[in-house]
Amino acid sequence: MSTPRTSSVVRALLEAQLRLELRTFESLPAMWLFSVTAFVLFHFGLNEDSLSGNLASGVLWVTLLLAAILVINRLYLADAEQGGFDGFLLSPADRGSLLIAKVLTLLFYLAAVELVAVPAFALLLLEPSLGQALPGLLGVLALGDLGIAVIGALVGALAIRTQSRDLLGPMLSLPLLVPVLLCVAGATAPLFDPAHAGAIPLRLLVTLALYDAVFGLIAFALFDFLLED
Repeated sequence: MSTPRTSSVVRALLEAQLRLELRTFESLPAMWLFSVTAFVLFHFGLNEDSLSGNLASGVLWVTLLLAAILVINRLYLADAEQGGFDGFLLSPADRGSLLIAKVLTLLFYLAAVELVAVPAFALLLLEPSLGQALPGLLGVLALGDLGIAVIGALVGALAIRTQSRDLLGPMLSLPLLVPVLLCVAGATAPLFDPAHAGAIPLRLLVTLALYDAVFGLIAFALFDFLLED
């Protein structure tokens, strides 16, 4: 039996995952509602009409990371409950294609939630204009989302095999995401500072890119073992 092309398998898996979300429509509304609610809570909890600089950057990224945890815990749920893992293991497809499909799925979720969360953040909390910061912010979001997606796909595959996956997923994800948070928050802070707006620190972007690459390699190296019972 010939081995199917990885790109075809990834496309099929990604389409199946997105069709499932469109049919059930569970994860995205929860992420949107969580993000907007968190910004409202920060608005009243901090007793500030607007935020800027480090504080604005921290509030945005902590909210996005916690919203991502909601979908990381559910990323492999259908595969585990409906025999998707067993069917995939019996197929001749490259196992790495499942990891790529899950990373792309997480990137889709993150991009979709940011389409709502970032404008809501700008409307509710941000002091400077979002338009000026947007070009640089898009680059930071892309690198940050990639790191979240790679770590989330790896941790989700590890946690789904355990009885306490709802607890283990966040416990493993959040410590691994701390370096991502430090880099993206530090890179975003100058964009949100109206008084001393500056360029994004290049060293933070390079550090984040290297961290993404390292965890991408780790995920590919371990993923085959995580699929086994």
